[in-house]
Amino acid sequence: MPTDPLSATFAALADPTRRAILARLASGDATVTELAEPFEMTMPAVTKHLKVLERAGLITRSRDAQWRPCRLEAMPLHQASDWIERYRRFWEQRFDRLDAFLKKTDPEATKGPETTKGKTRARRKN
Repeated sequence: MPTDPLSATFAALADPTRRAILARLASGDATVTELAEPFEMTMPAVTKHLKVLERAGLITRSRDAQWRPCRLEAMPLHQASDWIERYRRFWEQRFDRLDAFLKKTDPEATKGPETTKGKTRARRKN
């Protein structure tokens, strides 16, 4: 089981069912029954997914009489987004340097799929 919050967030997000649950909660609080509706799985299986999300801090569950609403907690998603953003900037800088290098060495290499010297780029590969 991941011990740091970022690892717990990414582990929870690794499952498509849990991502779908979070997407539903983005539009507002929902009960376990409401969250289970779109899935062909048992209530205990949905509850296990909710426990993973809760341990990761992505949702909170409360009790209001018989109603047990689940609520999205956005802070862990924000922290994951910040972490990913650093690497997005890294790769953009790399691609910018590659683009500059290609422009310097082969101006034709940076053109789009339009024709080049009367041939399409697909034909140039063959």
